[in-house]
Amino acid sequence: MRITTRSRTRPMTKLIKPTTSSRQVVFHQLLVAARKTWLMDALSTALERIDPLRLKAEIAKIVPANAQRVLASAGIRDEHVFPVPAILEADPRLVGYYRLLLGVPQKTFYGSGTGMGQFKGMEARGTINDRQRIALPTFCAAMAKGLADMVSQLSPRITPRDVAELPLLTLGAQFQGSNNNAIGKLAIFDVFSSIREIVKGHIVQEDDKKLTLRNSAGRIVVIALASDPDVRIQEEFGSKLQNKVAIEIKGGTDRSNAHNRAGEAEKSHQKAKAEGFRDFWTIITKAGLDLKKLRSESPTTNSWFDAPHLLGRKGEDWEEFQDRIASQVGIPIA
Repeated sequence: MRITTRSRTRPMTKLIKPTTSSRQVVFHQLLVAARKTWLMDALSTALERIDPLRLKAEIAKIVPANAQRVLASAGIRDEHVFPVPAILEADPRLVGYYRLLLGVPQKTFYGSGTGMGQFKGMEARGTINDRQRIALPTFCAAMAKGLADMVSQLSPRITPRDVAELPLLTLGAQFQGSNNNAIGKLAIFDVFSSIREIVKGHIVQEDDKKLTLRNSAGRIVVIALASDPDVRIQEEFGSKLQNKVAIEIKGGTDRSNAHNRAGEAEKSHQKAKAEGFRDFWTIITKAGLDLKKLRSESPTTNSWFDAPHLLGRKGEDWEEFQDRIASQVGIPIA
């Protein structure tokens, strides 16, 4: 009889490729910025500036009674779900808060045929013109219909947690649809929005990419989005604008590529230096990076600021950034 033995084979080991957290870190940066523009933090800040009697009167006109009853039983403030003109005048960017709560992507919301395109600038720039202000009651009434329908259909009944988390579903998809280039542009516009917050009391004229203000000395200062550098600060002396501060914004978070981004900032600052700029700032995610090495990659940079601090408007770098901006443009430090 022939006896065979079963050969023992070693189990095959598959290569396990490590995942990267860089995309989620980028999303966190954008989320931190969104809290100051489109989410509950921004709404709470706006409500602090609103006359409560006006707010109450507008809610009575716009919010359906049955929706008010549902929200009251759930312990939710009406204005946390329904827009009214007083809120959107206090912070026009909050059009985005109510859009996200309703779950409508930007492309759909502002698309042709919706009539909402006229309000896009409010969300994008945080500004409001006379035409938009006049149309706000109509906008709020239209939004109230969809939001009231949402409140009545949610089951189990709506909760404060739902109000806080439902906007994140649409916001997450919005972030997911952004490629790296778009994410970088978002970071630049968010930093520009942060700068606007610092100087807003002195603005005499503005558009999508430029803020013109008058400083304490009565001189005109221009803060503008550009390329090489991303943001430029110039002050009027006589009949000419003098180049003062060049700011480079590097919104990526991949640590392995951080020094390349610093090198890109250096190239831009070198160009700005040739144009006569005197101060050179770089905004980058500093966590986990060797700052000594970063400085060697961009020796022209004389001030480094942490991007998450500026986008979230919180932290030591944000405090320093506010002081430096105020000092450079010549306005009182808040």
